[in-house]
Amino acid sequence: MKIHVRGDHHLDVTPALKEYVEKKLGRLERYMDTDEAKEVSVTMAVTRDVHSVEVTMPVSHLLLRAEERSPDMYASIDMVVDKLEKQLAKYKHRVGQKVDQRQKVEGSRAKAGQRLARGADHEQEAEEVELAVVRKKEFDMKPMHIDEAILQMDMLGHDFFVFANADTDRTNVVYKRRDGQYGLIEAR
Repeated sequence: MKIHVRGDHHLDVTPALKEYVEKKLGRLERYMDTDEAKEVSVTMAVTRDVHSVEVTMPVSHLLLRAEERSPDMYASIDMVVDKLEKQLAKYKHRVGQKVDQRQKVEGSRAKAGQRLARGADHEQEAEEVELAVVRKKEFDMKPMHIDEAILQMDMLGHDFFVFANADTDRTNVVYKRRDGQYGLIEAR
Protein backbone atom coordinates (compact mmCIF):
# COMPACT_ATOMS: atom_id res chain seq x y z
CA MET A 1 0.00 0.00 0.00
CA LYS A 2 1.46 3.32 -1.07
CA ILE A 3 0.46 6.24 1.15
CA HIS A 4 0.58 9.82 -0.13
CA VAL A 5 0.50 12.32 2.74
CA ARG A 6 0.15 16.00 2.05
CA GLY A 7 -0.56 19.10 4.07
CA ASP A 8 -3.14 21.64 3.04
CA HIS A 9 -3.57 25.28 4.06
CA HIS A 10 0.07 26.01 4.82
CA LEU A 11 0.64 22.86 6.89
CA ASP A 12 4.05 21.22 6.64
CA VAL A 13 3.82 17.49 7.31
CA THR A 14 6.67 16.50 9.63
CA PRO A 15 8.42 13.14 9.24
CA ALA A 16 7.04 12.08 12.63
CA LEU A 17 3.49 12.88 11.53
CA LYS A 18 3.95 11.03 8.25
CA GLU A 19 5.39 8.00 10.07
CA TYR A 20 2.44 8.02 12.48
CA VAL A 21 -0.06 8.07 9.59
CA GLU A 22 1.76 5.21 7.81
CA LYS A 23 1.85 3.13 11.01
CA LYS A 24 -1.84 3.66 11.72
CA LEU A 25 -2.99 3.01 8.14
CA GLY A 26 -0.74 -0.06 8.02
CA ARG A 27 -3.04 -1.83 10.46
CA LEU A 28 -5.81 -1.71 7.83
CA GLU A 29 -3.84 -4.10 5.60
CA ARG A 30 -5.13 -7.07 7.61
CA TYR A 31 -8.55 -6.46 6.06
CA MET A 32 -7.26 -6.41 2.51
CA ASP A 33 -6.00 -8.95 0.04
CA THR A 34 -2.62 -8.31 -1.52
CA ASP A 35 -2.54 -5.25 -3.77
CA GLU A 36 -6.17 -4.45 -3.04
CA ALA A 37 -5.48 -0.84 -2.00
CA LYS A 38 -2.60 0.45 -4.04
CA GLU A 39 -2.75 4.22 -3.52
CA VAL A 40 -4.01 5.87 -0.35
CA SER A 41 -4.35 9.65 -0.27
CA VAL A 42 -4.14 11.49 3.07
CA THR A 43 -4.75 15.23 3.30
CA MET A 44 -4.20 17.13 6.54
CA ALA A 45 -5.27 20.68 7.27
CA VAL A 46 -5.41 23.10 10.18
CA THR A 47 -8.06 25.80 10.13
CA ARG A 48 -8.68 27.96 13.21
CA ASP A 49 -7.16 25.38 15.59
CA VAL A 50 -9.24 22.57 14.09
CA HIS A 51 -7.05 19.74 12.80
CA SER A 52 -8.69 17.76 10.01
CA VAL A 53 -7.57 14.58 8.29
CA GLU A 54 -9.17 13.21 5.11
CA VAL A 55 -8.29 9.76 3.75
CA THR A 56 -9.34 8.36 0.39
CA MET A 57 -8.67 4.68 -0.23
CA PRO A 58 -9.74 2.73 -3.34
CA VAL A 59 -10.45 -0.90 -2.43
CA SER A 60 -11.53 -3.40 -5.10
CA HIS A 61 -14.69 -1.90 -6.63
CA LEU A 62 -15.22 0.52 -3.77
CA LEU A 63 -13.89 3.93 -2.78
CA LEU A 64 -13.57 4.37 0.97
CA ARG A 65 -13.40 7.92 2.30
CA ALA A 66 -13.31 9.22 5.83
CA GLU A 67 -12.77 12.65 7.34
CA GLU A 68 -12.34 13.64 10.98
CA ARG A 69 -11.73 16.90 12.83
CA SER A 70 -10.50 17.57 16.35
CA PRO A 71 -8.31 20.00 18.28
CA ASP A 72 -5.34 17.55 17.96
CA MET A 73 -3.88 16.18 14.70
CA TYR A 74 -2.93 12.81 16.23
CA ALA A 75 -6.45 12.37 17.62
CA SER A 76 -7.88 13.19 14.19
CA ILE A 77 -5.63 10.54 12.62
CA ASP A 78 -6.72 7.95 15.20
CA MET A 79 -10.41 8.72 14.66
CA VAL A 80 -10.18 8.62 10.84
CA VAL A 81 -8.34 5.27 10.92
CA ASP A 82 -10.97 3.85 13.30
CA LYS A 83 -13.71 5.02 10.94
CA LEU A 84 -11.97 3.42 7.93
CA GLU A 85 -11.42 0.21 9.88
CA LYS A 86 -15.15 -0.02 10.62
CA GLN A 87 -15.99 0.66 6.96
CA LEU A 88 -13.56 -2.02 5.77
CA ALA A 89 -14.75 -4.58 8.31
CA LYS A 90 -18.38 -3.94 7.37
CA TYR A 91 -17.58 -4.22 3.66
CA LYS A 92 -15.60 -7.45 4.07
CA HIS A 93 -18.28 -8.90 6.31
CA ARG A 94 -21.03 -8.14 3.79
CA VAL A 95 -18.94 -9.54 0.93
CA GLY A 96 -18.34 -12.64 3.03
CA GLN A 97 -22.07 -13.02 3.66
CA LYS A 98 -22.84 -12.77 -0.05
CA VAL A 99 -20.20 -15.38 -0.84
CA ASP A 100 -21.57 -17.65 1.90
CA GLN A 101 -25.12 -17.31 0.53
CA ARG A 102 -24.00 -18.25 -2.97
CA GLN A 103 -22.09 -21.22 -1.63
CA LYS A 104 -25.10 -22.50 0.32
CA VAL A 105 -27.17 -22.41 -2.85
CA GLU A 106 -24.48 -24.32 -4.68
CA GLY A 107 -24.11 -26.72 -1.77
CA SER A 108 -20.39 -26.21 -1.12
CA ARG A 109 -18.04 -23.90 0.76
CA ALA A 110 -15.06 -22.34 -0.96
CA LYS A 111 -11.91 -21.10 0.72
CA ALA A 112 -12.39 -17.57 -0.65
CA GLY A 113 -15.56 -17.01 1.38
CA GLN A 114 -13.88 -18.17 4.57
CA ARG A 115 -10.91 -15.86 3.92
CA LEU A 116 -13.22 -12.87 3.34
CA ALA A 117 -15.38 -13.65 6.37
CA ARG A 118 -12.29 -13.86 8.62
CA GLY A 119 -11.53 -10.19 7.97
CA ALA A 120 -14.58 -9.00 9.90
CA ASP A 121 -14.16 -7.92 13.51
CA HIS A 122 -16.03 -9.91 16.19
CA GLU A 123 -17.75 -6.69 17.15
CA GLN A 124 -18.80 -6.06 13.55
CA GLU A 125 -20.13 -9.62 13.19
CA ALA A 126 -22.38 -9.09 16.20
CA GLU A 127 -23.60 -5.78 14.81
CA GLU A 128 -25.70 -6.82 11.81
CA VAL A 129 -26.46 -3.89 9.55
CA GLU A 130 -29.31 -4.32 7.12
CA LEU A 131 -29.17 -1.94 4.19
CA ALA A 132 -32.63 -1.55 2.77
CA VAL A 133 -34.32 1.09 0.67
CA VAL A 134 -37.08 2.55 2.83
CA ARG A 135 -38.37 5.14 0.37
CA LYS A 136 -38.28 5.55 -3.37
CA LYS A 137 -38.84 8.81 -5.23
CA GLU A 138 -39.34 9.38 -8.91
CA PHE A 139 -39.25 12.79 -10.54
CA ASP A 140 -38.83 14.37 -13.93
CA MET A 141 -35.44 16.00 -14.43
CA LYS A 142 -35.91 19.13 -16.45
CA PRO A 143 -32.67 20.55 -17.82
CA MET A 144 -31.39 23.45 -15.71
CA HIS A 145 -28.22 25.43 -15.13
CA ILE A 146 -26.03 24.92 -12.06
CA ASP A 147 -27.07 28.16 -10.35
CA GLU A 148 -30.73 27.24 -10.82
CA ALA A 149 -30.08 23.80 -9.28
CA ILE A 150 -28.39 25.39 -6.25
CA LEU A 151 -31.34 27.72 -5.81
CA GLN A 152 -33.75 24.77 -6.06
CA MET A 153 -31.71 22.81 -3.49
CA ASP A 154 -31.74 25.74 -1.06
CA MET A 155 -35.47 26.27 -1.53
CA LEU A 156 -36.11 22.61 -0.73
CA GLY A 157 -33.82 22.74 2.30
CA HIS A 158 -31.81 19.72 1.13
CA ASP A 159 -28.05 19.09 1.30
CA PHE A 160 -27.93 17.86 -2.29
CA PHE A 161 -29.92 18.05 -5.51
CA VAL A 162 -29.84 15.80 -8.60
CA PHE A 163 -30.52 17.52 -11.92
CA ALA A 164 -29.99 17.34 -15.68
CA ASN A 165 -27.33 19.91 -16.59
CA ALA A 166 -28.61 22.14 -19.43
CA ASP A 167 -25.03 22.87 -20.59
CA THR A 168 -23.78 19.27 -20.82
CA ASP A 169 -27.00 17.20 -21.07
CA ARG A 170 -25.68 14.96 -18.27
CA THR A 171 -26.92 14.06 -14.82
CA ASN A 172 -25.20 16.16 -12.13
CA VAL A 173 -25.46 16.57 -8.37
CA VAL A 174 -24.94 19.82 -6.48
CA TYR A 175 -24.31 19.57 -2.75
CA LYS A 176 -23.64 21.82 0.21
CA ARG A 177 -20.20 21.43 1.75
CA ARG A 178 -19.39 21.70 5.44
CA ASP A 179 -17.68 25.04 4.86
CA GLY A 180 -20.93 26.49 3.46
CA GLN A 181 -19.73 26.43 -0.15
CA TYR A 182 -21.26 24.29 -2.90
CA GLY A 183 -19.87 21.28 -4.74
CA LEU A 184 -20.74 19.70 -8.08
CA ILE A 185 -20.57 16.04 -9.05
CA GLU A 186 -20.60 15.37 -12.79
CA ALA A 187 -21.25 11.93 -14.27
CA ARG A 188 -18.82 10.84 -16.97
